[in-house]
Amino acid sequence: MDSTFIPPRQVKIGDAAAFVGVTPRTIRHYHEIGLLPEPERGSDDRRRYGYDDIIRLLWIRKMADAGIALDDIRGAFADTPSADVDGDRGIAGILERLEETLVAQEAELRRQRAAVQRMRTEGSRMGLLSDFVTSRLKNLPEGSLRQADLDDLLVSERLLSPLGAAIRAARFIALATHPDLRAESDRVEAAEEALDDTVAVDDPRVAQMAADRYAFERALEAVMEESSLAESDDAIIDSWDALHPADADEGAACKSPGREQGSMSVLETLRQMPLDLSPARLRSMELVAQTMSDAAETS
Repeated sequence: MDSTFIPPRQVKIGDAAAFVGVTPRTIRHYHEIGLLPEPERGSDDRRRYGYDDIIRLLWIRKMADAGIALDDIRGAFADTPSADVDGDRGIAGILERLEETLVAQEAELRRQRAAVQRMRTEGSRMGLLSDFVTSRLKNLPEGSLRQADLDDLLVSERLLSPLGAAIRAARFIALATHPDLRAESDRVEAAEEALDDTVAVDDPRVAQMAADRYAFERALEAVMEESSLAESDDAIIDSWDALHPADADEGAACKSPGREQGSMSVLETLRQMPLDLSPARLRSMELVAQTMSDAAETS
């Protein structure tokens, strides 16, 4: 070593940060959260850092780079003022928890990567739906599904579970493969949208609209039965039950997202779903439901 060089006993925060490989702002943050004791200030009222401070900063950076949370690092230093055996045990516990977290993160990354691959394969929107839904829609002609169809299936997944959405997908398969039925669906939906807030609930158009919707639903049901989509529903339910045996006895087709994700029931979810429906349109829906109920009782 050059005899003319005398290493400093203490350095300023900028020099300490440069040596450790962090920023002065980072070191100040360590002071604020109690991770690094704030050193005494010199005559110029600036912080001065000694050898022990630098060593501690190096260990902090190494642990932070390994993914250990700053709170855990602070706890490790608080419990183990020296690098003894007990200190190693404390850090070992932290590392065990960190590894568990990383394993969970790896699993989540794999899930996200699979989702991205599905989006690239199936199309950006359809690829975000569950496999149970997209597998049923794969053989449809390109462009035969509309954005509104996918929107409906997305909401159905939230309300009814992937199985419920897969069963509802039969509706859009029938519409996509029967142009006349799609045209009638468009006509009925346009007429329903015309039942806005200017239409009274006892307006004759409300009852007529309910009759038109009921007739369309019966026609759609007939097409689905003729095209064996109902049989496909049975196969999908059997497949779902095989994958989710615990749900088989609980009516999985009606399973709510709350039961699936531990969050909300179907009713709670519906209350949080905004639907811009006029009183006249709601009345029309009630009449359709009543007609269907009466038909079921007499059949």
